[in-house]
Amino acid sequence: MRAFVVSKYQGPVQEAEVPEPVVGERDVLVEVRAAGLNVLDEKIRAGEFRQILRYELPLILGHDVAGTVISTGTQVHAFAPGDEVYARPSRIGTFAERIAVAEDDLALKPASISFEEAASLPLVGLTAWQALVERADLQPGQRVLIHAGAGGVGTIAIQLAKHLGATVATTADAGDADFVRELGADHVIDYRSQDFEQLLTGYDVVLDSLGGENLAKSLRVLRPGGKAIGIAGPPDPAFGRELGASPVLRLAMTALSSSIRRQARHRGVTYEFLFMRASGEQLRQITTLVDQGAMRPVVRRVVGFDQTVEALQSLGKEGKTVITRTTETGEAA
Repeated sequence: MRAFVVSKYQGPVQEAEVPEPVVGERDVLVEVRAAGLNVLDEKIRAGEFRQILRYELPLILGHDVAGTVISTGTQVHAFAPGDEVYARPSRIGTFAERIAVAEDDLALKPASISFEEAASLPLVGLTAWQALVERADLQPGQRVLIHAGAGGVGTIAIQLAKHLGATVATTADAGDADFVRELGADHVIDYRSQDFEQLLTGYDVVLDSLGGENLAKSLRVLRPGGKAIGIAGPPDPAFGRELGASPVLRLAMTALSSSIRRQARHRGVTYEFLFMRASGEQLRQITTLVDQGAMRPVVRRVVGFDQTVEALQSLGKEGKTVITRTTETGEAA
């Protein structure tokens, strides 16, 4: 089958003929109708996570999928051929014609949206859910700062935070101010001309997708006892334990995050690193929100399957790009 692979870190993404997926007894074989592109795809190609995520090369890239079930393993009971599904597979590889997805990673796609819209959701939706619901336990009336509100994670996190009853501040370009307000942002800070640290104080939660000095400044807008959740790093010791990393790698993670954790302790706040995990159960809750109208996907660009390489090369941080394998009549390619 056709797929887009990287054969060596920092090498080019190339189209290749690869073997058909092996379907285990608890796997679901999915015909890919659409696949979302993420900055994470480029970071993996560049080898930025090679010490943390031990992938075997050559590797099919792609973290988001929406498609139709072709067949199921012998122990799969929740899905049947013809079901329209979506996922962020724990075994990545969605830039292909077909993919075998673990049953536990999969959910029925929202009925109210297209395959392309559904394919934009899993990674960013699960990231927002795990940050705001699991880690932050965001409650009505609390205040949350979401950085990069016009980005893939930001657009979903704003909507989820508003659904949870929070007051939402976000950083964005001035040109996106009206857009993020429509999503639910109460306060918009133009990151080019304004300093969020001078404008915000006493926040309960910060969701940071930028890292570096932006993360350090974010600690200073939190109330005592507040929490900063970083998805751009640095990884912390808890992530090393969760990953089952070697003692050497765990020591390295401890060192990498020591400065920001020390700053957090000094201010009476906490810092946690989040690397999203696959979860069909959480996607089902996201499906409900989408079909109820409480959340909508934001797709900035849709390109054909043949344009995958070019789309990855031009990938930006604003919104989501999706590749599609559907024809003009809506049938699977």
